[in-house]
Amino acid sequence: MPSRSQLCFSYLLLSLLLCSARARAEKLRITSTPPGATVEINGVNMGTTPLEKEYPGGYFHRTRTSFGARLEHPMVARISLAGYTTKELTLTEGPMNWVSLNGRSHGDYWLLKSDHFQVELQPISEIFTGAVTADISGTSAALRPALSFEEVVRQAKPAVVYLKGSDKAGSGFFVTGTGVIVTNAHLARGEDSLLATLSTGEKVEAKVVYIDSELDIALAKVDVANKNDIPHLTLVSADGIRQGEAVLAIGNPGDAMLFSATKGIVSAVGRFSNAGPGTWVQTDAPINPGNSGGPLLNLRGEVVGVNTLKVIRKNVHGIGFALSSSDVLEVLHRFYPEVSAPKPQSASTIEKAASVEETTVDESQSVSSRVVPDGVGTIIISSTPDGAEIFVDDKFHGNTPATLKIPAGSHAIVLKFPRHADWKRTLEVLKSSKVTLRATLEPAS
Repeated sequence: MPSRSQLCFSYLLLSLLLCSARARAEKLRITSTPPGATVEINGVNMGTTPLEKEYPGGYFHRTRTSFGARLEHPMVARISLAGYTTKELTLTEGPMNWVSLNGRSHGDYWLLKSDHFQVELQPISEIFTGAVTADISGTSAALRPALSFEEVVRQAKPAVVYLKGSDKAGSGFFVTGTGVIVTNAHLARGEDSLLATLSTGEKVEAKVVYIDSELDIALAKVDVANKNDIPHLTLVSADGIRQGEAVLAIGNPGDAMLFSATKGIVSAVGRFSNAGPGTWVQTDAPINPGNSGGPLLNLRGEVVGVNTLKVIRKNVHGIGFALSSSDVLEVLHRFYPEVSAPKPQSASTIEKAASVEETTVDESQSVSSRVVPDGVGTIIISSTPDGAEIFVDDKFHGNTPATLKIPAGSHAIVLKFPRHADWKRTLEVLKSSKVTLRATLEPAS
């Protein structure tokens, strides 16, 4: 049995080690322009920018002893501010295997890439310009004749892009003439910008401007000087998709030629939890790594989905999945309120989505041009849980908590959070008034 002096020495040594570890704590700083943005790390609200948080030194550089703290998971930050695009940052690199001097493995670990991350947030009004072309009525099938495969490729190819990140590559496509690109979130996540190659061979920078927190959808934007007529594609809601109809995919599969096309049929349409949230279009059109983010098109040249994944299993062939354009339209509606968001679809829907009424929007009644009483009021919005998406008059305004300046008058406020029921209020805003809203979003039944 250890003597009293040995126990005292052990406690002293342990205390010295703990004190040393605390002394080696370092600070992670996250700043933004403009400041005051909400910072979530791995879904937890950490505060607002400028943000400083202490972490063990072992999170920043490899620990030298088995007593040192190690970061055992990746860290992703989401920075959001009302009126500005939301940014996602991968703060860590890894995994790496920690092996001691005697060759014993202590498992995987991650390291913070830096002790300071600076984020430039861009105003939504400057990024999401132009117009989205969409058909949510499902009537285009009767109104527009089918084209040949060759003609669909000829018309759609100029709107498709090859996207390359720091360690991954895939596809995307333009949805506005001003350079807004739709792609997969798994391609854009962790990237500030992607290198976009157009079908003409021209290379341009595509800044990642939005990554959906739930759906595998991201938006990027290219800035092409003196051009607002970039070829772009029309989106059709899930109501316009028919099981058994012919479709083709255009993209950039690995180890193949760029902008290649494959064809197949729509095998099924509906919810498929194994693939993730959203409405999915199952197809037997060959989809391979590198096709991710590219369009799945019908024979009228309309986008029915975003090619996202394929089933890789022994003796299983010809099963690929595209997130439906209904999901894309739901995301775009946050920035283009004139694009009517499709109604939620039933989980039991297989052959087609629930009927969606086409809504005609009078441009004179958009949020920016609506006639309202003079003056501006302030709304301070918080929610449980934090990070709910804020919509004012159907226009996306960032995530909670937030302070908004909006014109005096009557406004519809809606808060949305994944797997929770929407929170809705109609609010009369008075000139120079300040209103505080505290919303509790109940879990969806």
